[in-house]
Amino acid sequence: MKYIKTVSMVVAAALFLCSFPIFADNSSVDACAVIGADCTEGDVENVYRDFGVTRGSVKEITVTNEEERELLSDYIDSSIIGTNSISCVYLQLSETNEGIDIKINNISWCTEEMYINALTTVGISNVNVIISAPYSVSGTAALTGIYKAYETLTGKELDSTAKDAGADELTVTAELSDTIGSEDSIAIVNELKEILNETKDMSDEELRGQIIKIADEYNVSLTEDQITQLISLCRQLEKMDTTELLQRVEEAKETIRKLGEVKEDAKGFVNKIETFFKRIANFFANILS
Repeated sequence: MKYIKTVSMVVAAALFLCSFPIFADNSSVDACAVIGADCTEGDVENVYRDFGVTRGSVKEITVTNEEERELLSDYIDSSIIGTNSISCVYLQLSETNEGIDIKINNISWCTEEMYINALTTVGISNVNVIISAPYSVSGTAALTGIYKAYETLTGKELDSTAKDAGADELTVTAELSDTIGSEDSIAIVNELKEILNETKDMSDEELRGQIIKIADEYNVSLTEDQITQLISLCRQLEKMDTTELLQRVEEAKETIRKLGEVKEDAKGFVNKIETFFKRIANFFANILS
């Protein structure tokens, strides 16, 4: 029995390590950690462990619930924002032109793909980002934290219109995903971003018809409230340089495609590990039976 117990412990450990983000030493002068203001000291220790850096090795700033609300209250229900700022961010500027590398842990409301889309809309690229919390939270503080980290490291203030559009987009895709799934919500939003030069000249009723047409292509039925959200998002995005935004959409789609490949590889690896250790457990079970 002790052999089976030992093997079971090894299986559990292997699966844990494979399913949880493992990061190399990310210490860098071109990096910044943004800590939720309501995290305890124990919470901070946990997220720095996820970041893979020693506290004090990179610049640290905080993000407050008030800052979250200032950015997001026009787009996200107050109950989702909550009253505490918990989610934390590690952001490192990348020397390569590889877009956005992002990993999340204990974030329940947004996916990596949603963050990628929102960040590319704002104009943030060539960064490595880790979003983590000591326990499961919505992750609304993270977007505010990413903005702060990027502005701190680059010394450049992000365009306020773009920041609002990014917050609006993250909200719309996250809320749509609750009913139609994250892949379809991201795809529909991206298709709308690709035709912004056309939607500019459309009335709200014409845009409504276009949104329904795109949704039909994905076999998705949208409610009136969801269509209204998408119309509002389009009008927000139209205030930006739509030609430049179109280029960013293509970058985001490529980044999301690569992320999907990585996730599939990781899933396959975990399955192989699990199968391997199950075979070992069965082997010992047969010996001892």
